[in-house]
Amino acid sequence: MNKKIWVTISIVLVAAIALAACAPAATPTTAPAAPPTQPAAAAPVALTIWHAYHAGGSEEATINKLVSQYQTANPNVKVTVLEVPFDQVFNKYETDTAAGGGPDMYTAPNDNLGTEVRAGVIAPIDSLVAGKLTGYTQAGIDGVTIDGKIYAVPGIAKAVGLFYNNTTVTTPPATTDDLLNLVKSGKKLGVAVGGAGPYYLWGFWVGFGGTLMDSTGKCVADQGGFADALQYFIDLQNAGATFGTDSGALDTAFRQGQLDMIIEGPWVLGDFEKDLGSKLALVALPKGPKGDSKPMMGIDGWYINPNSKNQAAAVDLALYLFGQKGLTEYENVAGDPAARTDVTPTDPLVKTFADIAAGGYPRPQSAEFGNYWSPFTDAITSALAAKASPADAVKTACATMNTANKK
Repeated sequence: MNKKIWVTISIVLVAAIALAACAPAATPTTAPAAPPTQPAAAAPVALTIWHAYHAGGSEEATINKLVSQYQTANPNVKVTVLEVPFDQVFNKYETDTAAGGGPDMYTAPNDNLGTEVRAGVIAPIDSLVAGKLTGYTQAGIDGVTIDGKIYAVPGIAKAVGLFYNNTTVTTPPATTDDLLNLVKSGKKLGVAVGGAGPYYLWGFWVGFGGTLMDSTGKCVADQGGFADALQYFIDLQNAGATFGTDSGALDTAFRQGQLDMIIEGPWVLGDFEKDLGSKLALVALPKGPKGDSKPMMGIDGWYINPNSKNQAAAVDLALYLFGQKGLTEYENVAGDPAARTDVTPTDPLVKTFADIAAGGYPRPQSAEFGNYWSPFTDAITSALAAKASPADAVKTACATMNTANKK
């Protein structure tokens, strides 16, 4: 290449590079900021729940108030609440659920829990409540646990105690001997028997050292304790205690001052307080010769339907209804003792019932236990009517129970 041409080209290139270096930098193009992402609205959830609270009562008012509060805090959740009469709720739930229907969950005492679990109409909820049961009593959790699996969110603990009129009974009985001596002195005691007897009197079986069944489900009540307790009931009756088949009539007699003492549960507390006011007092069942008289402790829980498509949402609602704030409402408005350690009621008698239940005997849930009621109703009534000795009455009841259970 001609030397002059090469020099000329070189000069031009150098000048171009110099001009480029001196030019202002190009302003980069900035994309407009994206609008902030709006949180996705929670998906709508529809829940249907059943309860068996008395229509128009304080428990129904409590649940309606709590459900309304929950829906306000969770506007995506629509809860339909249905009241089913107590004498129908178990059969209706079990029948509807077995047919593929039923509510998302229902609440009731754990009377039929074992039967319902074995029938497959209650869903285990261990994974849904994992880490969420802090504050619940162990007795409450045990009351809804079968074979190591949790089948409900526990809430209300119920067991019977001894109500007394503190204007006529100035020192409540601490032992079964004390109770017998009070009756001998002329104090009037009312005790429900008939079909209710095996429930109301359960604590005395324990206090006299009785055991209903062994580990295989065989009745062993005839091996000790039960006959002694039956003899004690006879002694109370002979001293003047009233053993009646109409618990409502006994309740009325106590409210009207015709009885000084009565064995009853928290479900009558509101009515008793209304009539007796500051005269009403409550203690645990008196201690027996072989230990504490532990009454049968039942738990009201929220049970989840295995057919429900919204089990997690149902459990969340149950944990709200039977959470600390919810059960505080139950205790202070409805008088229901909570199965929690972090709830303090304003009514000291509700607190007493909560303590009684916490020390109670969790209701057995085995299939064999289902055959306890009728034979031992007969044992109590036949012994009190002097139709059989306590030992023979228990022996017959145990044999009947074992025959039904094929033991």
